[in-house]
Amino acid sequence: MVERGTALLNKMEINVTEAEKRTGKNTVNMQETYTVYLIETRPAETVQEGGTPAIPDTLWRRYSEFELLRAYLLVTYPYIIIPPLPEKRAEFVWHKLSADNLDPDFVERRRVGLENFLLRVASHPVLSNDKILFCFLTEADSRLKSLSAMFRVKNPDKRFTALKHYSEELNTVIAQLLRVRVRVADRLYGVYKVHGNYGRVFSEWSAIEKEMGDGLQSAGHHMDTYAASIDDILEEEEHYADQLKEYLFYADAVRSVCKKHELIQYELEMAAQDLAHKKQQKEELATGTVRVFSLKGMTSKLFGQESQEQREVRLAALEQSIREGEEMVKEKNTECQEFVRTAWADIERFKEQKDRDLREALISYAIMQISMCKKVWGHALSKLSSVVS
Repeated sequence: MVERGTALLNKMEINVTEAEKRTGKNTVNMQETYTVYLIETRPAETVQEGGTPAIPDTLWRRYSEFELLRAYLLVTYPYIIIPPLPEKRAEFVWHKLSADNLDPDFVERRRVGLENFLLRVASHPVLSNDKILFCFLTEADSRLKSLSAMFRVKNPDKRFTALKHYSEELNTVIAQLLRVRVRVADRLYGVYKVHGNYGRVFSEWSAIEKEMGDGLQSAGHHMDTYAASIDDILEEEEHYADQLKEYLFYADAVRSVCKKHELIQYELEMAAQDLAHKKQQKEELATGTVRVFSLKGMTSKLFGQESQEQREVRLAALEQSIREGEEMVKEKNTECQEFVRTAWADIERFKEQKDRDLREALISYAIMQISMCKKVWGHALSKLSSVVS
């Protein structure tokens, strides 16, 4: 088993090695086609020693099982920003690529995303020690749970309110960026393919030129190659788009932490409100005055006041209830403070991870674009120079 305080990834190699299409009946006894993913795990020590790697343990999981695992982690660790899953359905996809959920390219990208999800969870200092996660990776039958709640607090924490607004803005910005990328990819595809006309024209031109014929023919072949290269370029870009999508889903994970804080804050406010109501009842019972209209007060006026003995019994019960209420408020207040402390520590960790990952992704994207342009136009320059020289 996993040792406390030790990241699971330090003790186990985790890979999602392949995907397989299957057909079967769902919960309503209807035929459906779905995809399963093969998870392979092996002890990391055997690999590090340099010997023959151990035969990996394997099991198949559906995407829905990954969803259950993440839902369980959201409930069990509400103060942690849970890594997101890759998209279940193809979104923000350049329309020349298939949006079919069973398309091999989409399934492969999702396989990579699921592996990345497991690696992020298994390397997290807290999540990696979870027993259910270990069972998910090693046992065919793992039981997971889910939970959701909706509520409204009176005095929300400004820090978490700002964080929720930031996560919503991050979601909006990345979604807009992905939409722009789709439009740019579509237009770029058209521009590249139009260059195929240059290839045809250069080839026809070469037939009537004696001295420049070979150079024009070569330039025409290059333009054909240039027109065809857009497919590889856009496929390479999908990798960077997937990295942006991961943080699109991370924004949902941040909002989940904010919602859990609201739930704890709501429970604290309800406990404090209940305590205040009981203290008011005690004061009214002790003084014999009723500040607000109540059925109990009207009954007393109609049928007479309670006896001293009855009032003492009620007063004692209220005092006991107040002591329990004060203990409850203290407990909820401690829980809220602990949640803020642990959650904010993980939020700071997430911010550093986000800044690092997005910086690397955007720099790598720029380098890829520069490299592609140099490769394509550098070769074109040499060919066109040979034509005019």
